[in-house]
Amino acid sequence: MRIQLAIVLPLLMAASAASIGAETPVRPNIILLLCDDLGYGDLGCFAHPTIQSPHLDRLASEGVRLTHCYSAAPVCSPARGGLMTGRNPNRLGIRDWIPAHSGIYLREGEVTVAQLLRQAGYRTCHVGKWHLNSRVDGSEPTPGDAGFEHWFYTQNNVAPNHLNPVNFVRNGQPAGPLKGPSSHVVVDEAMRWLDGIQQEPFFLNVWFHEPHELVMAAQEFLDLYPDEPNLDRRHYYGDVSQMDAAVGKLMKYLDDRQMREDTFVVFTSDNGPETLNRYKTANRSYGTPGPLRGMKLHVTEAGYRVPGIVRWPGRIQAGTTSAQPMCGVDLLPTFCALAGIDPPSDRTLDGANILPLLQNQPIERPHPLYWQYDNAISTPWVIALRDGPWKLLANAGLDRFQLYHVADDIGEQQDLAAQHPERVQAMAAEMKRLHTEIRAEGAKSGNPTPTAPQPKR
Repeated sequence: MRIQLAIVLPLLMAASAASIGAETPVRPNIILLLCDDLGYGDLGCFAHPTIQSPHLDRLASEGVRLTHCYSAAPVCSPARGGLMTGRNPNRLGIRDWIPAHSGIYLREGEVTVAQLLRQAGYRTCHVGKWHLNSRVDGSEPTPGDAGFEHWFYTQNNVAPNHLNPVNFVRNGQPAGPLKGPSSHVVVDEAMRWLDGIQQEPFFLNVWFHEPHELVMAAQEFLDLYPDEPNLDRRHYYGDVSQMDAAVGKLMKYLDDRQMREDTFVVFTSDNGPETLNRYKTANRSYGTPGPLRGMKLHVTEAGYRVPGIVRWPGRIQAGTTSAQPMCGVDLLPTFCALAGIDPPSDRTLDGANILPLLQNQPIERPHPLYWQYDNAISTPWVIALRDGPWKLLANAGLDRFQLYHVADDIGEQQDLAAQHPERVQAMAAEMKRLHTEIRAEGAKSGNPTPTAPQPKR
């Protein structure tokens, strides 16, 4: 069912308090759970017919399932940069995934959500994949420089795979060989850190490696799929269930310590599902976009339309669904509203506070949602704009367009450009304005432009 009006009054009072000072903000704990390459159709609560995800299904039943949830980009590093800053990642000069030793990273001049929350009295911790620097030797900013007082991370993917990782860095020092699935390793680290929290609110950033290649599931999760004859597909299914069990472990920790009602939890993915056999060394990318068009690296819907769940017991009606568009760039202004602080005013933000969405009220956006990915596989479409229910695709020259009513046509099957030339013209004008502005800002970021598309992301 859809969210009914007037069910989240305390939440809206908290949000408005940030701007008018009429109420003391609730200042909940905030947990962000981010998967890597999880497709729109990869969970039971998003209609996968086989994958078992009981803990995330329960999370969805206890909160809001976001069916029009978007990442900031159809590929890893830009999506993460947009999430951390509330800004389109092309403004940051992060245009594609960040190869090791490339000299591309989240620049010191950017303001992150962790920095803002820490200044507001929140304790801050990052655990898991980072992929916003290219070196872990201290020569480039770390999660610590981005506002996290405790950080436990890998630069990119976990090695050698999702079992028994060896390449984590804890607060600048190698953590050495570790035992267990990567998702459980990062949640265990998070819980140890939480054990030291007293009365202060906290921001916990949990960025899983699953189900990005190299996929590897522990036997107990493989055993969930005895009827799957394809071992590689079985590993993928088990890998998602492995991550789901880690989420369950963390949610139980909150319950056991009576922290459930005081914690705002967001779950999502950094982009759409990987394409099978694109990696030479692994063949376990059996993710699904569900009914969406494309996959990861596309600017059609499946590239960046991802699962989304928000839970805040007692303040968000359980078991509801929202079809309003939201995006990873919206999390910084939303978390600021929860903490009762203002987002940065000295730079352009592309995101919006989504708390009204949780009451089925419209979001006040600075402009339509915009994506640009020069290396998109969805040739010739490399730019997209979503305005309300409408989505416009464009080529690099901004002289070819397709128009879709994605609220009704989830699979982008019916191009309506010929039927709505005035709408195409208006949306194209806004797309061109944003394109020019964002590219100009990105050119000043200090990040080098990759010389050629990289074969692995």
